[in-house]
Amino acid sequence: RQFRGRHGDAWLFGDVINVNDGPPEKRLLLTGLHVVADIYCNGCDTRLGWKYVEAYEEQQKYKEGKFILEMNRILKERDLRKREAEAA
Repeated sequence: RQFRGRHGDAWLFGDVINVNDGPPEKRLLLTGLHVVADIYCNGCDTRLGWKYVEAYEEQQKYKEGKFILEMNRILKERDLRKREAEAA
């Protein structure tokens, strides 16, 4: 399936690590009304995507408890090391 975030293409995951949740809120997305909580990187506090808390439409219920990570918000380790070296 194809997923979209605020900043482009995204992936749907069943579990993620090293993130923390913001407060849940109702949000109208392309697939209908959902309760979601934005998720943030534990290391840099960048908003990475969101967690589906509740879906109101039956065909969207499979998303509950899963996470959207936006592709362009994720850094590969080599890119992170390069960024850190440039900042030093």
